[in-house]
Amino acid sequence: MRIALGLEYDGRGFAGWQRQSDLPTVQLAVESAIAAIAGHEVTLHAAGRTDRGVHALLQVAHFDTDADRPETAWVRGVNSHLPQGIAVLWATVVEERFHARFSATGRHYRYLMLDHPVRPALAAGQLGWYHAKLDVEAMAAACLCLLGEHDFSSFRASECQSDTPVKEVRYVSVQRLGGLIEFRFSANGFLHHMVRNLVGSLVAIGSHRQPVEWMAELLFARDRTIAAPTFAPDGLYLSKIDYPAEFNLPLTQPHCLLSSDAVLAESGFQ
Repeated sequence: MRIALGLEYDGRGFAGWQRQSDLPTVQLAVESAIAAIAGHEVTLHAAGRTDRGVHALLQVAHFDTDADRPETAWVRGVNSHLPQGIAVLWATVVEERFHARFSATGRHYRYLMLDHPVRPALAAGQLGWYHAKLDVEAMAAACLCLLGEHDFSSFRASECQSDTPVKEVRYVSVQRLGGLIEFRFSANGFLHHMVRNLVGSLVAIGSHRQPVEWMAELLFARDRTIAAPTFAPDGLYLSKIDYPAEFNLPLTQPHCLLSSDAVLAESGFQ
């Protein structure tokens, strides 16, 4: 029997999703919790491998088991064995042909940033930070060239294991959200560090260190060495995974991202 899970987690306490023998990871924590309920070891397969410090509003994963348990056991039971910062949102039996990674048709990321002279304290680790006000209009204009299918080598980490640097970006936006800046990216897939590298280059444009046209030049150059440094993982959230309707996965809304406006208002950032 194959079980699909919807997960949310705070990436600050973990060395990323992927299991590592000597470091705490999200995959290891969830596999251990499932094993306590299933009565045997399991292997989780996720829609995407988030990096150290990256969060998930909705990660999807699956595992196989012969254990006959009610779906509530895979939620409340597993959650009782998970550390703070990880929670199963839902669980459902799926067809054997479903695969959390290979059945996915799209992935969505959000990056939340505070552009303010003072770094955040209450929301530290949940927000990216830049020390001066950024030109949101310039960044929004610059990112339009990313739409469509392109070679994103200029925004690809050297250790990326993707078969191809070509990805199709279906949606991108930059806007003010209360006292924050919100970046949104949707694509059929993402390269390693792609979103953080895009954000880093957009910040260079938003700070007027580079012109709006620079983003298109980077895309055309296909050269990682000329783009901006990788931005911090703190404000990055895997927010949604798309699957064909035939798999009938639960259409649940993730929990509140964070009470960012309230936190910022109390901190005097608005």
